[in-house]
Amino acid sequence: MKILVTGATGYIGKRLIPLLVNEGHHVVCAVRDQLRADRNYLTEDHIDIVEADFLKPKTLKNIPKDIEVAYYLIHSMSNSSKDFETLEETCAKHFKAYIETTQVRQVIYLSGITNEDRLSKHLQSRKNVEELLHSHFYATTIFKAGIIVGSGSSSFEIIRDLVEKLPVMIAPKWLNTKTQPIAVRDVLSYLSKAVGNKLLYNSSYDIFGPEVLTYKQMLLQFADVRQLKRYILTVPVMTPKLSSYWLYFVTSTSYKLATTLVDSMGVQIIGKPSAINSFLGIQPISYKEAVRHAFEKIEQNSIISSWKDSMVSSGRLKNSLHKYVNVPTYGCYKDHKAAKVTSPFKTMEKIWVIGGDNGWYYANFLWKFRGYIDKLVGGIGLRRGRTSPTELQAGDALDFWRVIFADKSKQKLLLYAEMRLPGEAWLEFVIEDGILKQTATFRPRGLAGRLYWYSVLPFHGMIFNGMIKKLVTV
Repeated sequence: MKILVTGATGYIGKRLIPLLVNEGHHVVCAVRDQLRADRNYLTEDHIDIVEADFLKPKTLKNIPKDIEVAYYLIHSMSNSSKDFETLEETCAKHFKAYIETTQVRQVIYLSGITNEDRLSKHLQSRKNVEELLHSHFYATTIFKAGIIVGSGSSSFEIIRDLVEKLPVMIAPKWLNTKTQPIAVRDVLSYLSKAVGNKLLYNSSYDIFGPEVLTYKQMLLQFADVRQLKRYILTVPVMTPKLSSYWLYFVTSTSYKLATTLVDSMGVQIIGKPSAINSFLGIQPISYKEAVRHAFEKIEQNSIISSWKDSMVSSGRLKNSLHKYVNVPTYGCYKDHKAAKVTSPFKTMEKIWVIGGDNGWYYANFLWKFRGYIDKLVGGIGLRRGRTSPTELQAGDALDFWRVIFADKSKQKLLLYAEMRLPGEAWLEFVIEDGILKQTATFRPRGLAGRLYWYSVLPFHGMIFNGMIKKLVTV
């Protein structure tokens, strides 16, 4: 079958596409920005990449008309916790209007469990999208999942941060909220096995793991898998705002995303039983098994996707990566360093593993200090790290940077700063004619931006000099 996957660069989409291809389907990946598409797709005969922004209906004409099944995996928990509901509704309306003009017979949507009378804004938005997607022109198959647990998922990474960093937790009362976590591998099984299954047409199913757990139990079971002793005291006095700050300062999530998550975590997520497991021959694994599988992927350095690479984690980017590829020159300050390279291959290998656990090669304590300052003023800090310790591609998060361009064959890496700044900043590494050129560019915004540049100039001189020397040393 010819299958459209929207949200192809997202956490679920990136994992679903290889499964569909392995099952013999031809996949059309709809992405807002081709720079963010997985490079491996370019050489895969059974994958096509089209640029389509569901907030811009005119771009949808790039999607072929002969698709038979479409996955709707667009979730717009945008950079603003106030507007994602409107964005999700708009995207769904534009998707439906266009898909009704194609040959699509089935639309598969991944939503959230919404069985409570009171829903968070996030879950209510998912429910609204379900209703918008119904059509007389195609059948819908809707899966409503609980908390998704897998390497790189937001829930997994937040729980990991809390458990591994805090031996004792004084936590909000919503840790006593009940939920039914489900392994990401099981979610992918439901999604992939639903293709073309007429038994599931115009149906909705809750999908969930075999256990009902509180968030507190999830934390303690996670700690048990990691062989860590943890103590948790829940208190009734922590307001949603304080809870959001608690998540923000301890974990790698942004404050706005933390606010949305806290809003959702106060709602019980318990699924309604159905015959879906017998229909598709799926037996969901336990929460502890899901955690163990996630760490197997981490230890093998085989994390396919991470929520941190989503633009949801972005502090600043609101446009296509193309906008940031051409580094400006007018009205900018630059710190340019150059050094002769003994081994271009080894220098590029060093550049490709920069950041994350490897650090920045020189004065790492200053990089960490800058990360702490960024966190204090509402930025993302250094806690995102990097998804893969050895690979980089456009769109990846890299500490408080975003990868804009990454091509080893062209010996070039370009990063854009997502930290809080009174302006915009780029950091570029490129090897030309045996010379490593390392350029930091800053485009200031007003007087504050100019004052900022001159205040950090002495530190830049030390850090960037030390870094380029380390990069060219074999």
